[in-house]
Amino acid sequence: MKFALYFGNRGFMPAELIAGARVDMIKAVMDAGYEVLVMDENATRYGAVETRDEGLLYHDWLKSHDGEYDGVILCMPIFIDENGAAAALQDAGVPILMQAYPDEIGKMDFAHRRDAYCGKFSVTDVFYQYGIPFTVLKPHVVHPLSLAFKQNLEDFAAICRVVKGMRRFNLGCIGARTTAFKTVRFDEVTLQRHGINVESFDLSELVYKVDRKEDSDPAVQARYARLMDYADFTGMPHKNRMTLARISVVMDEYIAEYHLDAIALRCWNEMETIFRVCPCVLISELNDRGIVCSCEIDITSAVTMRALALASGKPTACLDWNNNYGDDENKVILFHCGSTAESLMTAKGHVTEHKMFAKNDPDSGWGTDEGRIVPCDMTFSNCFTEDGKIKVYVSEGKFTADPIEDGYFGCAGVAEIPDLQNKLIRLARGGFKHHTTVGVGHLKSVLEEAFTTYLHYDLKDIEH
Repeated sequence: MKFALYFGNRGFMPAELIAGARVDMIKAVMDAGYEVLVMDENATRYGAVETRDEGLLYHDWLKSHDGEYDGVILCMPIFIDENGAAAALQDAGVPILMQAYPDEIGKMDFAHRRDAYCGKFSVTDVFYQYGIPFTVLKPHVVHPLSLAFKQNLEDFAAICRVVKGMRRFNLGCIGARTTAFKTVRFDEVTLQRHGINVESFDLSELVYKVDRKEDSDPAVQARYARLMDYADFTGMPHKNRMTLARISVVMDEYIAEYHLDAIALRCWNEMETIFRVCPCVLISELNDRGIVCSCEIDITSAVTMRALALASGKPTACLDWNNNYGDDENKVILFHCGSTAESLMTAKGHVTEHKMFAKNDPDSGWGTDEGRIVPCDMTFSNCFTEDGKIKVYVSEGKFTADPIEDGYFGCAGVAEIPDLQNKLIRLARGGFKHHTTVGVGHLKSVLEEAFTTYLHYDLKDIEH
Protein backbone atom coordinates (compact mmCIF):
# COMPACT_ATOMS: atom_id res chain seq x y z
CA MET A 1 0.00 0.00 0.00
CA LYS A 2 1.06 3.58 -0.57
CA PHE A 3 0.22 6.61 1.56
CA ALA A 4 0.46 10.23 0.45
CA LEU A 5 1.95 12.39 3.20
CA TYR A 6 0.73 15.87 4.04
CA PHE A 7 2.60 18.17 6.43
CA GLY A 8 0.90 21.25 7.84
CA ASN A 9 2.48 24.56 8.90
CA ARG A 10 1.54 27.82 10.58
CA GLY A 11 3.84 30.84 10.40
CA PHE A 12 3.98 31.92 14.04
CA MET A 13 4.59 28.37 15.32
CA PRO A 14 8.14 26.88 15.46
CA ALA A 15 8.32 25.78 11.83
CA GLU A 16 11.68 24.05 12.23
CA LEU A 17 9.79 21.20 13.90
CA ILE A 18 8.31 20.33 10.51
CA ALA A 19 11.63 19.21 9.03
CA GLY A 20 11.99 16.64 11.80
CA ALA A 21 8.41 15.48 11.33
CA ARG A 22 9.06 14.82 7.66
CA VAL A 23 11.98 12.53 8.52
CA ASP A 24 10.01 10.80 11.31
CA MET A 25 6.90 10.13 9.26
CA ILE A 26 8.68 8.80 6.18
CA LYS A 27 10.67 6.44 8.38
CA ALA A 28 7.58 5.30 10.32
CA VAL A 29 5.57 4.49 7.21
CA MET A 30 8.39 2.73 5.37
CA ASP A 31 9.48 0.77 8.45
CA ALA A 32 5.89 -0.50 8.73
CA GLY A 33 6.19 -1.94 5.21
CA TYR A 34 4.23 0.69 3.27
CA GLU A 35 5.27 3.05 0.47
CA VAL A 36 5.18 6.85 0.65
CA LEU A 37 4.21 9.54 -1.81
CA VAL A 38 5.55 12.90 -0.65
CA MET A 39 5.68 16.34 -2.25
CA ASP A 40 9.13 17.78 -2.92
CA GLU A 41 10.36 19.57 0.17
CA ASN A 42 11.44 22.50 -2.02
CA ALA A 43 7.94 23.05 -3.39
CA THR A 44 7.05 25.08 -0.28
CA ARG A 45 8.78 25.94 2.97
CA TYR A 46 9.83 22.53 4.37
CA GLY A 47 7.50 20.93 1.82
CA ALA A 48 4.61 21.77 4.14
CA VAL A 49 1.30 23.57 3.58
CA GLU A 50 0.13 26.73 5.32
CA THR A 51 -1.65 29.09 2.97
CA ARG A 52 -4.54 28.47 0.59
CA ASP A 53 -2.18 28.90 -2.35
CA GLU A 54 0.10 26.22 -0.93
CA GLY A 55 -2.95 24.08 -0.32
CA LEU A 56 -4.00 24.39 -3.96
CA LEU A 57 -0.44 23.53 -5.00
CA TYR A 58 -0.63 20.35 -2.91
CA HIS A 59 -4.14 19.65 -4.26
CA ASP A 60 -2.92 19.73 -7.86
CA TRP A 61 0.18 17.68 -7.01
CA LEU A 62 -1.99 15.05 -5.33
CA LYS A 63 -4.38 14.94 -8.29
CA SER A 64 -1.43 14.39 -10.62
CA HIS A 65 -0.85 11.14 -8.73
CA ASP A 66 -4.50 10.07 -8.69
CA GLY A 67 -4.83 6.30 -8.36
CA GLU A 68 -1.32 5.84 -6.96
CA TYR A 69 -2.13 6.21 -3.27
CA ASP A 70 -4.52 4.35 -0.96
CA GLY A 71 -4.82 6.96 1.79
CA VAL A 72 -3.46 10.28 3.03
CA ILE A 73 -1.71 10.82 6.35
CA LEU A 74 -2.20 14.41 7.50
CA CYS A 75 0.71 15.15 9.84
CA MET A 76 0.37 17.98 12.36
CA PRO A 77 3.80 18.62 13.87
CA ILE A 78 2.40 21.86 15.33
CA PHE A 79 -0.90 23.77 15.47
CA ILE A 80 -1.26 23.92 11.68
CA ASP A 81 -3.33 26.15 9.38
CA GLU A 82 -6.68 24.51 8.69
CA ASN A 83 -7.57 26.54 5.56
CA GLY A 84 -4.58 25.28 3.62
CA ALA A 85 -5.40 21.73 4.71
CA ALA A 86 -9.01 21.98 3.50
CA ALA A 87 -7.94 23.41 0.14
CA ALA A 88 -5.36 20.66 -0.24
CA LEU A 89 -7.46 17.63 0.65
CA GLN A 90 -11.08 18.44 -0.21
CA ASP A 91 -10.84 16.20 -3.29
CA ALA A 92 -8.49 13.54 -1.92
CA GLY A 93 -11.05 10.78 -2.56
CA VAL A 94 -9.40 8.36 -0.12
CA PRO A 95 -9.34 7.93 3.67
CA ILE A 96 -7.41 10.62 5.56
CA LEU A 97 -5.66 9.82 8.85
CA MET A 98 -5.31 12.73 11.28
CA GLN A 99 -1.99 12.49 13.16
CA ALA A 100 -0.89 15.11 15.68
CA TYR A 101 2.42 15.25 17.57
CA PRO A 102 2.49 15.13 21.37
CA ASP A 103 4.23 17.78 23.44
CA GLU A 104 7.01 16.69 25.78
CA ILE A 105 7.40 17.63 29.41
CA GLY A 106 10.52 19.74 29.67
CA LYS A 107 10.07 21.07 26.14
CA MET A 108 7.17 23.42 26.67
CA ASP A 109 8.95 26.67 25.91
CA PHE A 110 7.97 28.63 22.81
CA ALA A 111 10.82 27.18 20.73
CA HIS A 112 9.63 23.62 21.30
CA ARG A 113 5.94 23.69 22.20
CA ARG A 114 3.75 22.24 19.44
CA ASP A 115 0.11 22.76 20.57
CA ALA A 116 -0.95 20.08 18.06
CA TYR A 117 -3.23 18.60 20.73
CA CYS A 118 -5.42 21.68 20.34
CA GLY A 119 -4.72 22.22 16.65
CA LYS A 120 -6.05 18.82 15.74
CA PHE A 121 -9.53 19.99 16.66
CA SER A 122 -9.08 23.05 14.48
CA VAL A 123 -8.53 20.83 11.43
CA THR A 124 -11.20 18.24 12.22
CA ASP A 125 -13.77 20.97 12.83
CA VAL A 126 -13.10 22.61 9.46
CA PHE A 127 -13.09 19.26 7.67
CA TYR A 128 -16.45 18.51 9.29
CA GLN A 129 -17.78 21.84 7.99
CA TYR A 130 -16.45 21.12 4.50
CA GLY A 131 -17.81 17.57 4.50
CA ILE A 132 -14.33 16.08 4.08
CA PRO A 133 -14.33 12.57 5.62
CA PHE A 134 -11.42 11.78 7.92
CA THR A 135 -10.21 9.17 10.40
CA VAL A 136 -9.19 9.83 14.00
CA LEU A 137 -7.70 7.07 16.12
CA LYS A 138 -6.49 6.71 19.71
CA PRO A 139 -4.45 8.28 21.24
CA HIS A 140 -5.36 11.86 20.37
CA VAL A 141 -1.68 12.78 19.92
CA VAL A 142 0.97 10.24 18.99
CA HIS A 143 4.60 10.30 17.88
CA PRO A 144 5.16 8.70 14.44
CA LEU A 145 7.99 6.54 15.77
CA SER A 146 5.97 5.11 18.66
CA LEU A 147 4.43 1.63 18.88
CA ALA A 148 1.03 3.27 19.24
CA PHE A 149 1.38 4.93 15.84
CA LYS A 150 2.56 1.64 14.30
CA GLN A 151 -0.78 0.17 15.41
CA ASN A 152 -2.55 3.25 14.02
CA LEU A 153 -0.88 2.58 10.67
CA GLU A 154 -1.98 -1.06 10.65
CA ASP A 155 -5.56 -0.06 11.43
CA PHE A 156 -5.53 2.75 8.87
CA ALA A 157 -4.15 0.41 6.21
CA ALA A 158 -7.00 -2.01 6.93
CA ILE A 159 -9.54 0.83 6.68
CA CYS A 160 -8.04 1.86 3.34
CA ARG A 161 -8.19 -1.72 2.02
CA VAL A 162 -11.85 -2.04 2.97
CA VAL A 163 -12.81 1.32 1.48
CA LYS A 164 -10.90 0.74 -1.76
CA GLY A 165 -12.19 -2.80 -2.15
CA MET A 166 -15.82 -2.06 -1.29
CA ARG A 167 -16.39 1.18 -3.18
CA ARG A 168 -16.63 -0.64 -6.47
CA PHE A 169 -16.65 -4.38 -7.05
CA ASN A 170 -18.44 -7.11 -9.02
CA LEU A 171 -20.50 -9.74 -7.23
CA GLY A 172 -21.63 -12.83 -9.11
CA CYS A 173 -25.04 -14.33 -8.33
CA ILE A 174 -25.08 -17.89 -9.69
CA GLY A 175 -28.63 -19.16 -9.52
CA ALA A 176 -31.90 -17.77 -8.20
CA ARG A 177 -32.83 -17.49 -4.55
CA THR A 178 -34.13 -20.80 -3.23
CA THR A 179 -37.87 -20.52 -2.67
CA ALA A 180 -37.55 -21.65 0.94
CA PHE A 181 -35.17 -18.84 1.91
CA LYS A 182 -36.80 -15.42 1.78
CA THR A 183 -34.27 -14.51 4.46
CA VAL A 184 -31.61 -13.90 1.79
CA ARG A 185 -33.62 -11.45 -0.35
CA PHE A 186 -31.82 -8.27 -1.40
CA ASP A 187 -32.27 -5.08 -3.40
CA GLU A 188 -29.89 -5.06 -6.35
CA VAL A 189 -30.34 -1.34 -7.04
CA THR A 190 -29.40 -0.42 -3.47
CA LEU A 191 -26.20 -2.43 -3.81
CA GLN A 192 -25.43 -0.75 -7.13
CA ARG A 193 -25.81 2.70 -5.59
CA HIS A 194 -23.19 1.67 -3.04
CA GLY A 195 -20.81 0.60 -5.82
CA ILE A 196 -21.62 -3.13 -5.72
CA ASN A 197 -22.44 -4.41 -9.19
CA VAL A 198 -24.37 -7.71 -9.25
CA GLU A 199 -24.04 -10.01 -12.28
CA SER A 200 -26.74 -12.72 -12.32
CA PHE A 201 -26.49 -16.10 -14.02
CA ASP A 202 -29.16 -18.77 -14.34
CA LEU A 203 -28.14 -22.06 -12.78
CA SER A 204 -29.32 -23.89 -15.90
CA GLU A 205 -26.47 -22.21 -17.80
CA LEU A 206 -23.95 -23.52 -15.30
CA VAL A 207 -25.47 -27.02 -15.63
CA TYR A 208 -25.18 -26.78 -19.43
CA LYS A 209 -21.54 -25.63 -19.26
CA VAL A 210 -20.59 -28.34 -16.77
CA ASP A 211 -22.20 -31.06 -18.92
CA ARG A 212 -20.13 -29.92 -21.91
CA LYS A 213 -16.85 -30.22 -20.01
CA GLU A 214 -14.85 -33.39 -20.56
CA ASP A 215 -13.03 -35.05 -17.71
CA SER A 216 -9.96 -35.15 -19.97
CA ASP A 217 -9.93 -31.34 -20.33
CA PRO A 218 -6.50 -30.15 -19.05
CA ALA A 219 -8.18 -27.45 -16.93
CA VAL A 220 -10.43 -30.07 -15.34
CA GLN A 221 -7.49 -32.38 -14.70
CA ALA A 222 -5.51 -29.55 -13.11
CA ARG A 223 -8.44 -28.60 -10.90
CA TYR A 224 -8.96 -32.22 -9.93
CA ALA A 225 -5.34 -32.40 -8.77
CA ARG A 226 -5.75 -29.14 -6.86
CA LEU A 227 -8.87 -30.40 -5.07
CA MET A 228 -7.31 -33.77 -4.18
CA ASP A 229 -4.41 -31.89 -2.59
CA TYR A 230 -6.72 -29.40 -0.88
CA ALA A 231 -8.86 -31.80 1.17
CA ASP A 232 -9.19 -35.47 2.09
CA PHE A 233 -11.52 -37.10 -0.45
CA THR A 234 -11.04 -40.64 0.90
CA GLY A 235 -14.24 -42.60 0.40
CA MET A 236 -15.76 -40.27 -2.17
CA PRO A 237 -16.54 -41.90 -5.55
CA HIS A 238 -14.21 -40.89 -8.40
CA LYS A 239 -17.10 -39.85 -10.65
CA ASN A 240 -18.34 -37.32 -8.09
CA ARG A 241 -14.83 -35.96 -7.62
CA MET A 242 -14.53 -35.31 -11.35
CA THR A 243 -17.94 -33.61 -11.36
CA LEU A 244 -16.79 -31.23 -8.64
CA ALA A 245 -13.67 -30.44 -10.68
CA ARG A 246 -15.79 -29.61 -13.74
CA ILE A 247 -18.09 -27.36 -11.70
CA SER A 248 -15.07 -25.59 -10.22
CA VAL A 249 -13.61 -24.89 -13.67
CA VAL A 250 -16.91 -23.45 -14.90
CA MET A 251 -17.18 -21.20 -11.85
CA ASP A 252 -13.66 -19.94 -12.54
CA GLU A 253 -14.71 -19.15 -16.11
CA TYR A 254 -17.51 -16.95 -14.78
CA ILE A 255 -15.03 -15.24 -12.45
CA ALA A 256 -12.57 -14.54 -15.25
CA GLU A 257 -15.07 -13.46 -17.92
CA TYR A 258 -17.07 -11.11 -15.72
CA HIS A 259 -14.20 -9.96 -13.47
CA LEU A 260 -16.03 -11.17 -10.38
CA ASP A 261 -14.58 -10.23 -6.99
CA ALA A 262 -17.08 -12.29 -4.99
CA ILE A 263 -19.76 -14.91 -5.59
CA ALA A 264 -22.98 -16.15 -4.06
CA LEU A 265 -23.92 -19.66 -5.19
CA ARG A 266 -27.22 -21.55 -5.27
CA CYS A 267 -25.87 -24.70 -3.66
CA TRP A 268 -29.07 -26.77 -3.22
CA ASN A 269 -30.87 -28.74 -4.28
CA GLU A 270 -30.37 -28.87 -8.08
CA MET A 271 -26.66 -29.71 -7.84
CA GLU A 272 -27.55 -32.62 -5.60
CA THR A 273 -30.38 -33.95 -7.76
CA ILE A 274 -28.70 -33.33 -11.15
CA PHE A 275 -24.97 -33.73 -10.45
CA ARG A 276 -25.14 -35.83 -7.25
CA VAL A 277 -22.67 -33.48 -5.56
CA CYS A 278 -22.74 -30.74 -2.98
CA PRO A 279 -20.45 -27.78 -3.80
CA CYS A 280 -19.39 -27.00 -0.20
CA VAL A 281 -15.76 -27.95 -0.73
CA LEU A 282 -15.63 -25.74 -3.86
CA ILE A 283 -16.86 -22.77 -1.82
CA SER A 284 -14.23 -23.58 0.81
CA GLU A 285 -11.47 -23.70 -1.81
CA LEU A 286 -12.55 -20.42 -3.44
CA ASN A 287 -12.45 -18.62 -0.09
CA ASP A 288 -9.01 -20.03 0.63
CA ARG A 289 -7.89 -18.71 -2.76
CA GLY A 290 -9.03 -15.23 -1.78
CA ILE A 291 -12.23 -15.19 -3.84
CA VAL A 292 -15.12 -14.59 -1.47
CA CYS A 293 -17.94 -17.08 -1.97
CA SER A 294 -21.12 -17.42 0.08
CA CYS A 295 -23.59 -20.27 -0.16
CA GLU A 296 -27.40 -20.37 -0.42
CA ILE A 297 -27.42 -17.28 -2.70
CA ASP A 298 -26.75 -15.09 0.31
CA ILE A 299 -25.59 -12.03 -1.59
CA THR A 300 -25.44 -9.69 1.40
CA SER A 301 -23.35 -12.18 3.37
CA ALA A 302 -20.87 -12.05 0.48
CA VAL A 303 -20.72 -8.27 1.00
CA THR A 304 -19.64 -8.51 4.64
CA MET A 305 -17.38 -11.48 3.87
CA ARG A 306 -15.51 -9.32 1.38
CA ALA A 307 -15.20 -6.49 3.90
CA LEU A 308 -13.88 -8.88 6.57
CA ALA A 309 -11.42 -10.41 4.12
CA LEU A 310 -10.14 -7.00 3.06
CA ALA A 311 -9.73 -5.90 6.68
CA SER A 312 -7.96 -9.04 7.88
CA GLY A 313 -6.12 -10.15 4.76
CA LYS A 314 -7.36 -13.67 5.54
CA PRO A 315 -10.23 -15.93 4.40
CA THR A 316 -13.69 -15.49 5.89
CA ALA A 317 -16.71 -17.74 6.31
CA CYS A 318 -20.51 -17.60 6.19
CA LEU A 319 -21.99 -19.54 9.12
CA ASP A 320 -25.34 -20.30 10.72
CA TRP A 321 -26.29 -19.21 14.22
CA ASN A 322 -26.93 -22.88 14.77
CA ASN A 323 -26.92 -24.31 18.30
CA ASN A 324 -26.68 -23.38 21.94
CA TYR A 325 -23.63 -24.81 23.72
CA GLY A 326 -25.07 -26.45 26.78
CA ASP A 327 -26.15 -23.96 29.42
CA ASP A 328 -23.52 -21.31 28.63
CA GLU A 329 -25.52 -18.31 27.46
CA ASN A 330 -22.46 -16.60 25.96
CA LYS A 331 -21.48 -19.53 23.75
CA VAL A 332 -22.97 -20.65 20.44
CA ILE A 333 -22.09 -23.26 17.86
CA LEU A 334 -21.54 -21.53 14.51
CA PHE A 335 -21.85 -24.00 11.65
CA HIS A 336 -22.19 -24.62 7.98
CA CYS A 337 -22.33 -27.86 6.06
CA GLY A 338 -18.71 -27.74 4.92
CA SER A 339 -17.97 -24.50 3.09
CA THR A 340 -15.43 -23.07 5.57
CA ALA A 341 -11.96 -22.33 4.19
CA GLU A 342 -9.48 -24.97 5.32
CA SER A 343 -7.07 -22.31 6.59
CA LEU A 344 -9.75 -21.54 9.21
CA MET A 345 -9.92 -25.21 10.27
CA THR A 346 -7.87 -27.14 12.82
CA ALA A 347 -6.81 -29.72 10.22
CA LYS A 348 -7.39 -30.77 6.63
CA GLY A 349 -11.09 -31.38 6.15
CA HIS A 350 -12.67 -34.70 5.23
CA VAL A 351 -15.02 -34.49 2.23
CA THR A 352 -18.15 -36.52 2.89
CA GLU A 353 -21.69 -37.00 1.72
CA HIS A 354 -24.10 -34.33 2.95
CA LYS A 355 -26.02 -36.09 5.69
CA MET A 356 -29.20 -34.04 5.24
CA PHE A 357 -29.51 -34.97 1.57
CA ALA A 358 -28.40 -38.55 2.17
CA LYS A 359 -31.32 -39.06 4.53
CA ASN A 360 -33.91 -38.99 1.72
CA ASP A 361 -31.72 -39.40 -1.38
CA PRO A 362 -28.57 -41.45 -0.74
CA ASP A 363 -25.43 -40.66 -2.80
CA SER A 364 -26.82 -37.26 -3.81
CA GLY A 365 -24.67 -34.84 -1.82
CA TRP A 366 -20.98 -35.65 -2.04
CA GLY A 367 -18.87 -32.57 -1.28
CA THR A 368 -19.24 -31.36 2.32
CA ASP A 369 -15.82 -30.49 3.74
CA GLU A 370 -16.15 -31.50 7.38
CA GLY A 371 -13.93 -30.35 10.22
CA ARG A 372 -13.69 -27.92 13.12
CA ILE A 373 -12.94 -24.21 13.20
CA VAL A 374 -9.61 -23.19 14.71
CA PRO A 375 -9.63 -21.27 18.02
CA CYS A 376 -8.99 -17.58 17.32
CA ASP A 377 -10.17 -14.06 17.98
CA MET A 378 -12.88 -13.21 15.48
CA THR A 379 -15.16 -10.45 14.23
CA PHE A 380 -18.68 -11.21 13.03
CA SER A 381 -20.87 -9.09 10.78
CA ASN A 382 -23.75 -9.19 8.33
CA CYS A 383 -26.04 -6.83 6.46
CA PHE A 384 -29.25 -6.49 4.50
CA THR A 385 -30.78 -3.93 2.14
CA GLU A 386 -33.82 -1.85 3.05
CA ASP A 387 -35.20 1.50 1.87
CA GLY A 388 -32.13 2.20 -0.25
CA LYS A 389 -29.71 1.53 2.63
CA ILE A 390 -27.24 -1.19 3.49
CA LYS A 391 -27.93 -1.95 7.15
CA VAL A 392 -25.00 -3.65 8.86
CA TYR A 393 -23.81 -4.78 12.28
CA VAL A 394 -20.32 -5.58 13.56
CA SER A 395 -19.26 -7.21 16.81
CA GLU A 396 -16.46 -9.36 18.19
CA GLY A 397 -15.90 -12.62 20.04
CA LYS A 398 -13.63 -15.63 19.83
CA PHE A 399 -13.70 -19.23 18.70
CA THR A 400 -12.78 -21.47 21.62
CA ALA A 401 -11.21 -24.91 21.86
CA ASP A 402 -14.40 -26.32 23.37
CA PRO A 403 -15.12 -29.77 21.92
CA ILE A 404 -18.01 -30.64 19.64
CA GLU A 405 -18.86 -34.35 19.53
CA ASP A 406 -17.79 -36.39 16.51
CA GLY A 407 -21.38 -37.11 15.51
CA TYR A 408 -21.97 -33.41 14.75
CA PHE A 409 -21.68 -33.19 10.96
CA GLY A 410 -20.32 -30.31 8.90
CA CYS A 411 -17.75 -27.69 9.87
CA ALA A 412 -18.39 -25.89 13.14
CA GLY A 413 -16.80 -24.08 16.04
CA VAL A 414 -17.84 -22.90 19.48
CA ALA A 415 -17.91 -19.10 19.61
CA GLU A 416 -17.82 -17.17 22.86
CA ILE A 417 -19.46 -13.75 22.54
CA PRO A 418 -19.92 -11.35 25.47
CA ASP A 419 -23.57 -10.51 26.24
CA LEU A 420 -24.63 -12.89 23.48
CA GLN A 421 -28.28 -13.21 24.52
CA ASN A 422 -28.95 -9.47 24.30
CA LYS A 423 -27.12 -9.28 20.98
CA LEU A 424 -29.28 -12.08 19.58
CA ILE A 425 -32.41 -10.20 20.62
CA ARG A 426 -31.15 -7.07 18.83
CA LEU A 427 -30.34 -9.10 15.71
CA ALA A 428 -33.81 -10.63 15.69
CA ARG A 429 -35.60 -7.32 16.21
CA GLY A 430 -33.30 -5.64 13.70
CA GLY A 431 -34.32 -7.92 10.84
CA PHE A 432 -31.00 -9.74 10.44
CA LYS A 433 -30.85 -13.25 9.02
CA HIS A 434 -29.82 -16.65 10.42
CA HIS A 435 -26.38 -16.31 8.83
CA THR A 436 -23.44 -14.34 10.15
CA THR A 437 -20.03 -13.94 8.55
CA VAL A 438 -16.77 -14.19 10.46
CA GLY A 439 -13.23 -12.93 9.97
CA VAL A 440 -10.02 -13.52 11.91
CA GLY A 441 -8.96 -10.90 14.45
CA HIS A 442 -10.46 -7.89 16.19
CA LEU A 443 -11.71 -5.80 13.27
CA LYS A 444 -14.76 -4.04 14.73
CA SER A 445 -13.31 -0.53 14.92
CA VAL A 446 -11.75 -0.82 11.46
CA LEU A 447 -15.00 -1.96 9.83
CA GLU A 448 -17.16 0.56 11.64
CA GLU A 449 -14.88 3.37 10.50
CA ALA A 450 -14.90 2.17 6.88
CA PHE A 451 -18.65 1.47 6.83
CA THR A 452 -19.78 4.77 8.35
CA THR A 453 -17.19 7.42 7.50
CA TYR A 454 -16.45 6.43 3.92
CA LEU A 455 -18.96 3.87 2.58
CA HIS A 456 -22.13 5.36 4.13
CA TYR A 457 -23.65 2.11 5.34
CA ASP A 458 -26.30 2.30 8.06
CA LEU A 459 -24.55 0.83 11.12
CA LYS A 460 -26.79 -0.88 13.66
CA ASP A 461 -25.46 -1.05 17.22
CA ILE A 462 -26.05 -4.48 18.76
CA GLU A 463 -23.79 -3.78 21.75
CA HIS A 464 -26.21 -1.60 23.71
